[in-house]
Amino acid sequence: MSRGPIGNSLSTSSEVVVYHSSFVDEEGISKACGCPLLPLKSHIRGPAPVSEQDTTDIVDEAITFFRANVFFKNFDIKSSSDKLLIYLTLYINIALKRLEGCRTLAEGTKAIINLGLENVPVPGETGFPFPGLFSAPQSQKEAVEQDCMSLKTSLTGIKEVGISDLFRKDWDESMLVDDVKTS
Repeated sequence: MSRGPIGNSLSTSSEVVVYHSSFVDEEGISKACGCPLLPLKSHIRGPAPVSEQDTTDIVDEAITFFRANVFFKNFDIKSSSDKLLIYLTLYINIALKRLEGCRTLAEGTKAIINLGLENVPVPGETGFPFPGLFSAPQSQKEAVEQDCMSLKTSLTGIKEVGISDLFRKDWDESMLVDDVKTS
């Protein structure tokens, strides 16, 4: 898979800079419901291949590009990896909203763990946030053929990795209110 450094792939318009995923070479990448099962830096077993710890994965890209991409009005999708980047941008936004009212590290940890335990809908299921983003199966047979259960497992793993990475990167002692100390 050929990839450039983070930030090399961007689109500009007069309004917003949109960053695209560097995972554009899809040769050898499995897909489930049209979603690429990209390598993840994870200890969580799942259908996505494991990436080296010193490389950038799709979760790192989503966290890095979040501030720029969260404001886009239009997003020219250049690869199926961009679709996953859109999904992760929404998920990071949800995670940050859950952390808004947390006053301590313990409260934040609990909120994030609870978010991680929530069901992950896949295309075709009620609650999937982007009905047209990935191909939804039209029948149970098609769901099996498109391997939608692998997508559910992969999105669950991505969600757990993303939450962990986001929490580790973005939480610091300055977020604690009234000098509450953690143990």
